[in-house]
Amino acid sequence: MQTERTYLKGPALALATLALALGNFMEVLDTTIANVALPHIAGSLGVSPTQATWVITSYAVANAISVLLSGWLAQRFGQVRVFVGAVLLFTLASFLCGTAMSFPMLLAFRVMQGGVSGVMVPLSQTLLMSSYPPEKQGMALAIWGMTVVVAPVVGPILGGWITDDIGWPWIFNINVPVGLAVAFLTHRLLSGLETPTRKLPIDSVGLSLIVIWVGALQIMLDKGNELDWFGSPIIVGLAVVSAVGLALFIAWELTERHPMVDLRLFKIRNFRAGTVAMSLGYCLFFGNVVLLPLWLQTQMGYTATWSGLAVAPYGVLAFLLSPLVGRNLGRVDPRLFATSAFLIFAAASFWRSGFTSDADFWTLALPQWLQGAGIAMYFAPLIAISLGGLSPERMAFGSGLVNFFRITAGSFGASLVTTFWQRREAVHHTQLVETLTAFTPQASQAMTQLEKAGMTDGQALSRIHGVLTQQSTLLATDDIFWISGWLFALLVVSVWLAQKPFGRSPAGGH
Repeated sequence: MQTERTYLKGPALALATLALALGNFMEVLDTTIANVALPHIAGSLGVSPTQATWVITSYAVANAISVLLSGWLAQRFGQVRVFVGAVLLFTLASFLCGTAMSFPMLLAFRVMQGGVSGVMVPLSQTLLMSSYPPEKQGMALAIWGMTVVVAPVVGPILGGWITDDIGWPWIFNINVPVGLAVAFLTHRLLSGLETPTRKLPIDSVGLSLIVIWVGALQIMLDKGNELDWFGSPIIVGLAVVSAVGLALFIAWELTERHPMVDLRLFKIRNFRAGTVAMSLGYCLFFGNVVLLPLWLQTQMGYTATWSGLAVAPYGVLAFLLSPLVGRNLGRVDPRLFATSAFLIFAAASFWRSGFTSDADFWTLALPQWLQGAGIAMYFAPLIAISLGGLSPERMAFGSGLVNFFRITAGSFGASLVTTFWQRREAVHHTQLVETLTAFTPQASQAMTQLEKAGMTDGQALSRIHGVLTQQSTLLATDDIFWISGWLFALLVVSVWLAQKPFGRSPAGGH
């Protein structure tokens, strides 16, 4: 167990915090920064836009797999060594992505990049917590949480600007100086806090099963909407492979003497409750994060940059309030913070469900300000609930599992929301068309006005169809925000499945 003198202090603590936060920020940023560059990548490397989406999918699959391996790697080689090695490999992979001369080369380097980035997320969290004394770990969690929240918003904005003004390779090359600085500072400042290592045998069966079921699940989530979900034999096949692989994985890991993933952590009530609340909340949160800019860009005429700016205000209150939440996490029941977060998320969702087609920029942005307050009370308290009772040697395993379920839930949320959005749009479109015929006064009046403006019958009908599509999409968007509001409110129950105490205890890891 660490003693007081092993914790960092003063400038060393500030620099280590900056390095670990930047490492996590860089990794999360790369999950979204490439999205807006796909058309440019496709044109530059001579592939179709559909093929180009594998730049995102390949990274996500490798990332999801490696998150689960972080605990085993940390015990085998040490948390600091694994994190520094992962950052250096991530930096190298980023440079190689930026210099790729063909699409297969780019995919190979993105797999490499994703394969090491998943280790960076939980270990940045674990190392940040271990750098602070117990009474200040809430602050560490708050800082880490801000990087997870801000990076997905900054990604599309930064990616759009770099792609338009500099060139798509620089969305990868930008990681090089940051990665080198993070690796140098982490090695220099945290080597003295290296964790003990054990010569663990490689759980090759568990590793193989992880690759199979996580890979199949992630590809299913990424490609499901594009392939019409279970109407496609490919998606059905992936679902079966994932389900069978998961069942075999659970059975194997629970009986293996040296498992790749410590599933026994779910026997701990607070770990289980915190992970469920974190995952379900992030599923809804990330789905809404994906939906808003998608609606703004496809129906409201916003560019990628301006849609990102409309979403970005939630980072303001999150940034300002997170330190306050972190400082009081040891004094205030984290369940109260998490409850407030879900209620604020619900209020912001209900507010957005009243959007209209003539909503201006500030009307769209104001609910984001409110949501920022909820974000500040969401990540750090739920992580404290999940990991607070774990012994230090199980912390990396626990952090890896929490982040795996959070990331996977985010993928579920994005896929479910986009699918439901499209289907609700089709329902509303059909209903609007049924009420609007050639004999409806509004329709005939609109046709007359458009014809007077010089349009042919075909052009006028096309214009009316466009208005109907815009309105049906708006109604579908409002539907999702309204449903999300009620689901966020219901998630308050999941928070109270946890029980006191939330801090470390000698028995916490047993």
